[in-house]
Amino acid sequence: MQFPDCYARRNLKEISAYDDTTHNRDVTVPARRKLFITPTLASVIGSFVLVTAAAILFIQAVTSSEVVRRMGGELVDIGMDAAETAFVEQLHAITETAEFTRLTYERKELPVDDPDLILSYLYGALAPMEQVSFLVLVDENGEGVDVDRGDADGKLLGGNVNLAKDIPILVPLAERAKNQSGAFWSEPFYMPNREHTYYVFVRPLHEGKTYRGSLMIGMSLDRMSEITWHVSTDDITVFLMKEGSNEIVAHPDLHKSFDDLTAEMPLLNVDRLPDAFLAGFKDMPRVKNESFDISEKLAVYSGTAPDGAERFVILEQKNENLLGLPVRIGVHFPAEYLSQPLKQLLMALLVGGGLLVLSLLGAVLLARRIARPVQRASVAAREVAGLNLSTVAPLPSSIIRELDDLSKGFNAMLGGLKAFNRYVPGTLVRKLLSEGRADAPPEEREVAVLFTDIAGFTSASEGMTATETAAFVNHHLSLLGAEITKEGGTIDKYIGDSVMAFWGAPERLENPAEPAARAAIGMARAIREDNIARVARGEAPVRIRIGLHMGPLVVGDIGAPERVNYTVIGDTVNAASRLESLGKEIDGDADVVILVSSEIAKRLDSSIEQEAIGLHKVKGKSAAVEVVRLRG
Repeated sequence: MQFPDCYARRNLKEISAYDDTTHNRDVTVPARRKLFITPTLASVIGSFVLVTAAAILFIQAVTSSEVVRRMGGELVDIGMDAAETAFVEQLHAITETAEFTRLTYERKELPVDDPDLILSYLYGALAPMEQVSFLVLVDENGEGVDVDRGDADGKLLGGNVNLAKDIPILVPLAERAKNQSGAFWSEPFYMPNREHTYYVFVRPLHEGKTYRGSLMIGMSLDRMSEITWHVSTDDITVFLMKEGSNEIVAHPDLHKSFDDLTAEMPLLNVDRLPDAFLAGFKDMPRVKNESFDISEKLAVYSGTAPDGAERFVILEQKNENLLGLPVRIGVHFPAEYLSQPLKQLLMALLVGGGLLVLSLLGAVLLARRIARPVQRASVAAREVAGLNLSTVAPLPSSIIRELDDLSKGFNAMLGGLKAFNRYVPGTLVRKLLSEGRADAPPEEREVAVLFTDIAGFTSASEGMTATETAAFVNHHLSLLGAEITKEGGTIDKYIGDSVMAFWGAPERLENPAEPAARAAIGMARAIREDNIARVARGEAPVRIRIGLHMGPLVVGDIGAPERVNYTVIGDTVNAASRLESLGKEIDGDADVVILVSSEIAKRLDSSIEQEAIGLHKVKGKSAAVEVVRLRG
């Protein structure tokens, strides 16, 4: 019983030394703000995850977005270049034929005055150029030869022609050629005799500086639309639009509206096109080129097809590579061709962001998983520091080795402390801690001392087994100890079925008699209530005697250095013990007898009923003691 007290004293010294050191440090150093482990771990781990993942996502987003936009721009450029190449190849045959004709004429290898020879030449020139509808070669007077592809049945038609008489609509082109040395393309015009619209490439022929005639090569909208049909696919539609307007020159479906062409309307506006999507071109919003890294020479529009799918229109502002033909190339295709990679990138970023959120949640959960055992240990440590060992549960094991070691060490410590706590007065230790003392050197104090004893315990216990006796005594002492603790008393020791307690140490009390008397009355009440239950069980009631005295005592650590006990010694202790024994003489049959000295009685208020017993001689004291009985 004494060893735990010594153990408690040593620990109290360490705690006091630590508190003193801490206190001294607090005088000069401001207290640091304390952090909670869960938010701290979550913040640290989450920050690392956030910074790392966010940096990766940002770099990926920037680089991928740039690559996707660049690929989109390159895809459009390649597509437009491919469409342009298809037209340039067809136009190149026309311009090459015109240039070869000029050179042949200038070398006098193609006499204009030989119609049969010219006719044969034009037949040979027209045959391989399926995109060309007719060839006309006339002299400065507008007379010459005309070769026509006819009804596209493979037969070529040809013969002499007089422009003014046979094809008057071409006369203005011949007149323009007289004043122009270089080749040129005409504006689109409707030829009533053919009931169709044409573009004509004109190559003036000169002898020296003198105009001698013109070669006219005509391309119909039908032939141009065939080219767009060949280069278009199921998803991608290529078309030609006149420069500076929204009029359609060629389209894979334009043949469905050829009957609408007239001399007044040689070209159809886009809103009359049998392409339901492109017909709404005027209402399509412009898309920023930089969104897909598309050249500023191209215009990008967005619209919705009748089936609800989004499509893009790419249209040249102006084309300078079609050998002078005043048209511009356009194409429309599903928006996903350009937006899908960006959508996939956005989806990847969303997935990455989702994974980042999951990572952060995982970091929080991990932090909580790590912090929970530490928090439990922290809460348990605070309870242990307050010696509230009964409320502390053992820490669970952990899959983390260090935390598992912490749990095992803490549980071992808790088990040891609970074992020591059975022998070390916990109230005493708490009081010493509350007063900031680790040791208690002997000193003189005015202390109230209380003794209790069970009347007739020896005879009553003869009929009990050892187990029953221990259970009976433990229950009895628990009832009394609870009342002592309730009134702030210190239990000095248990002596068999007796209790010794005192008030006024280690904390100083102005009137220790009052709590000591209240504790005695509380004991009487507890015993009487317990006796009711005992009688109901058929057991004999318990009778106790209580003695209470107050006076100067020596209190503190008493004993050898290696084994001390915090206790009180002096005549006051003996007097209290004798008062308890006197109870069997005063009223041996009472269930509870509380006898106090006049030193106690005179310090009690009127709420406690007192009965003067008179002077009595008690063993160990030469002078008689004035005895008072308390009733409650």
